[in-house]
Amino acid sequence: MSVSGISFIVLSVAALSLFVYNSFRIRNNINLGIDVDRSDSFNSRIKTTVLVALGQKKMFKRPIPALLHLFIYVAFVITQIELIEIFVDGITGSHRAFRVSLGGLYTLIINSIEIVSVLAFVATLIFLIRRNLLKIPRFTMSEMTGWPKLDGNLILYFEILLICFIFMMNGGDEMLQLENGAESYGFVISSVVGPLLFGGLTPESLHLIEQIGWWGHISMVFLFLNYLPISKHFHILLAFPNVFYSNLRNKGELNNMQSVKKEVSMMFDPSVDPYATPAESTSTGEPPARFGAKDVVDLTWVNLLNAYTCTECGRCSSSCPANQTGKKLSPRKIMMDTRDRLEEVGRNYRKHGVGHDDGKSLLGDYITEEEVWACTSCNACVEECPVNIDPLSIIIDLRRYLVMEESKSPSELTTMFTNIENNGAPWQFSPMDRFNWAAED
Repeated sequence: MSVSGISFIVLSVAALSLFVYNSFRIRNNINLGIDVDRSDSFNSRIKTTVLVALGQKKMFKRPIPALLHLFIYVAFVITQIELIEIFVDGITGSHRAFRVSLGGLYTLIINSIEIVSVLAFVATLIFLIRRNLLKIPRFTMSEMTGWPKLDGNLILYFEILLICFIFMMNGGDEMLQLENGAESYGFVISSVVGPLLFGGLTPESLHLIEQIGWWGHISMVFLFLNYLPISKHFHILLAFPNVFYSNLRNKGELNNMQSVKKEVSMMFDPSVDPYATPAESTSTGEPPARFGAKDVVDLTWVNLLNAYTCTECGRCSSSCPANQTGKKLSPRKIMMDTRDRLEEVGRNYRKHGVGHDDGKSLLGDYITEEEVWACTSCNACVEECPVNIDPLSIIIDLRRYLVMEESKSPSELTTMFTNIENNGAPWQFSPMDRFNWAAED
């Protein structure tokens, strides 16, 4: 085996191993969440996944960015065909291994890749302009500074480099064919780009350009692969399971806390003896489950999967009525804070052992009470999310902790809670006086 082949295998094994390691790290972090059953309605979940994750149905509520995103999405998918050939060539030392066996179909495939790559290139430039020159509000919110802003641009730079390497490889190879007196590949874009950029160069120079394009392409793929787990772009892989396990119930239907539901059910069950001796505890010494959520480990694994799937597109925040009226709440920030805190907890657990307390929590250190209570529970963020993320469920659990564990709530709610406890209704009227209106003239 050649030095080039050995180098390719070593690079491939190293890149794939690092990606697998980081993927399992994220998986372990997600599994820190509370278990929840999302195995119901299998057919509906498959249908939703096909429409929302694969078909990007919700993206097309905003047609222009959806179309641009579609160009990049299709280019990403279809170039995987060429990537398979690159792997075969790298391991075996062959050159365009599929060309002879596929014949005219091979030319059609490469032409399709080149056309969608040009469309993706244009879309990428437009996205860069939208993010950095047009100052679209959802890209300039307070949480979109520092790394989040850089992260959003880096992937676009990677995309541009990747496409450039594709045309270096194909264009250089096209010119080599012509210089050697062979028949043109017939690549629709490279047959123009090759002579335009590389015409007049020596065969040695053309071979060097083709190799730079080949190695640059695969290196960018490996770099991109290992960039995904540390960026928001891991949603490329997580969008499908996230949509599959998303909440399919009617929006506005909240999860009941089983411990509370049990107590309420007993109150309304006439067969239950309120003075009966409680059954002997079967506790193993573990503290009772927390009401609501204070930290990420109090959330469900679906909530944590949501956090890693967040695309940081800002559609949730741009549609949030609280955010639009100047409140501190940003649903996107809720998801970003949850992911950041989960990463911190995961690092602490790996270093110090599971259950390590660093004295910090999601509520208070990352998300403020002001943000939690600013939410109107309207579900606009859930409706807008292109991958069915549910920031509201996290907010509700944080509220539950504040009310049921800390006895904290806005004065308006405190008054209502008191009235419900004393009068059985939100209003400050005695139950005996509720029908007085009927007797009025």
